[in-house]
Amino acid sequence: MMAAYGDSPVIRSTFDEASRALGRDLWNLVTEGPADALGQTVNTQPLMLTSGIAAYRLWREKGGKVPDMVAGHSLGEYSALVVAGVLRFEDAVPLVEFRAKAMQEAVPAGEGAMAAILGLNSAAVISVCNESAQGQVVEAVNFNTPEQVVIAGHAAAVQRAAEAAKARGAKRAVLLPVSAPFHCSLMKPAAERLRQKLACLSLSPPQIKVVNNSDVACLTDPLLIKGALVRQAASPVRWVETMQAMAALGITHVYECGPGKVLAGLVKRCADGLAGGAMADLAGMEAALAVMDA
Repeated sequence: MMAAYGDSPVIRSTFDEASRALGRDLWNLVTEGPADALGQTVNTQPLMLTSGIAAYRLWREKGGKVPDMVAGHSLGEYSALVVAGVLRFEDAVPLVEFRAKAMQEAVPAGEGAMAAILGLNSAAVISVCNESAQGQVVEAVNFNTPEQVVIAGHAAAVQRAAEAAKARGAKRAVLLPVSAPFHCSLMKPAAERLRQKLACLSLSPPQIKVVNNSDVACLTDPLLIKGALVRQAASPVRWVETMQAMAALGITHVYECGPGKVLAGLVKRCADGLAGGAMADLAGMEAALAVMDA
């Protein structure tokens, strides 16, 4: 997943730093796999955090500007907090590994599920979830665009909601290959464990504005930031509102930092006046540098 950035010492040193923090070799895992190990959330979360920070450090090494504002989708919020100076990287890596374990253990394997509902507005998806719960949990948890909403909860309830969404006019309802029903109320036990873990960590006031997932707010008090991270584990990712908030605060360009392009593709669908790009490889990074220098 990091090959697209070339043979950069700053990439490797970032992975070495993360490996020391965890006491295991993340670079070997990211370059050699195996794929099933990469797909385990206890590995995926530290790897994604590390890859995002490695790409950001490469961006800065190449002369990229410090952003005026940052945000992260779900796990990405931890990367944003590292960039903003709130969380030390060496603390963030084991923290997200702990978060992954807590989320994985909150719901027994096979009992939870997530699905992406495409082509149905958020109000309709919320209505479908309410009608489909039938005593179980199924909730809208990722508001990715005005007509792309992810739902999560008990597997049977998610299946009912997916079928009901299609009957209501959704273009597609796609079950997602995830290991747990993230960001729904079934994650409350994980959130409580995260609260206890965060109580032992020292956070600093942000040096860059961070728009958080749960409140769509730019918090400055480290205690309030900890509370938002706790809530985030069991509450929706309000990504559409996050992009709209950035636009309202004068942001014009949003760049996805790390080996992925999904979020960059959502930008224009979330808010007018925003241009999106992906620094998923060296070419994307060079293109972003050209725009920023123009």
